[in-house]
Amino acid sequence: MAVVRDLRVLLRFRNFRHLLAVRLLSQGADGVYQIGLATYVVFSPEKQTSPSAIASAMAVLLLPYSLVGPFAGVLLDRWRRRQVFLYGNLLRASMATATAALMIASVPDWLFYVSALCVTAVNRFILAGLSAALPRVVDADRLVIANSLSPTAGTLAATAGGGLAFVVRLVVADSDAAVVLLGAVLYLCGALASLRMAVGLLGPDRGAVPPRLGTALAGTTRDLAAGVRHLAAPPRREAAWALAAMTLMRFCYGALLVMLLMLCRYALTSGTDEGLALLGLALGVSGAGFFAAAVITPWAAGRLGPGRWMVVCAAVAAVLEPALGLPLATAPLLVAAFVLGLTTQGSKIATDTIVQSSVEDAYRGRIFSVYDVLFNIAFVGAAGVAALMLPPDGRSVPLVLTVAVVYAAVAGAMARFERR
Repeated sequence: MAVVRDLRVLLRFRNFRHLLAVRLLSQGADGVYQIGLATYVVFSPEKQTSPSAIASAMAVLLLPYSLVGPFAGVLLDRWRRRQVFLYGNLLRASMATATAALMIASVPDWLFYVSALCVTAVNRFILAGLSAALPRVVDADRLVIANSLSPTAGTLAATAGGGLAFVVRLVVADSDAAVVLLGAVLYLCGALASLRMAVGLLGPDRGAVPPRLGTALAGTTRDLAAGVRHLAAPPRREAAWALAAMTLMRFCYGALLVMLLMLCRYALTSGTDEGLALLGLALGVSGAGFFAAAVITPWAAGRLGPGRWMVVCAAVAAVLEPALGLPLATAPLLVAAFVLGLTTQGSKIATDTIVQSSVEDAYRGRIFSVYDVLFNIAFVGAAGVAALMLPPDGRSVPLVLTVAVVYAAVAGAMARFERR
């Protein structure tokens, strides 16, 4: 298979292997930790979950990083990215352990959310840093392949981590705290894996940015404005369009995820364990879609171009999402999970490639941080819209149709831009 051959080529780069190990462990831990939180908030037998409760949880966990995100980008353009991976994962390991202790102690919800907030805050630095560091460990000719395989491998690791969390929750220990502790162990392994790389390997170059932290923080607004101007310049306008399109596709994914959570909790199952098993199956099928995207995207983007491949992905989602979602039955929804996994990840690979290929290294940290903030806002906004549209059991034809319209609008807008 071509994907196996491409992976073998990339794995010859020693530093790429080390960065990939950090990504797999970090994002695998994210999958474990997020499923631990989801089962605690959504599937706890003593909790009566509603769409508004899910939306509130997402807002508490994600909206504050609209403030953290810009600082993350500026600091990533000044801090040694390898050190960010080391100390960031150590901090997440300690805070995840604290979260597990709070679950066991049955503390008020706000205290639990504060602890979870800290873990997710550091995640902004880790994910943006991984994307910004990738061009430092592969050559330009293999950047598209690396963007296909590395982020997708991270997504698959997160999916595998989620599956492992389901196994622990359903088979080993009926405890959300045990799942979160497993995430803490994986965060610690991610920190140790980063030690295999030299401190200065991943950049940024010392001569390219001001090294003083005080100067960096004081110039945050100015630096972000410079990053936006850099992105808006004509040579990088395709990157701006790709970011906007991917943000809207993230909105669609978030709305459908909230609907899936409610369907698994109430409409399609008769108990929390059965609901957890169905949700785990749906996430696994979606992970298969991510893998399919990694196989197909290098070939498709190479022939169509990354922008036109995004048009195809959005158009396919616009047609198949209502066809498979409107029956609101288990089998079609599982097929829809695969299709949306493929189209969403295929678009993300294309977006990452466009941004990395057109943005200069000194700006990559802040641009990918803005990218991350847009993802958060879109996801929380989607949860809010879903909370307004979903009934208690999660069945909503208007939501399915609304998402299809958004996908169609993305496909049309990107197609017009590519023609120009």
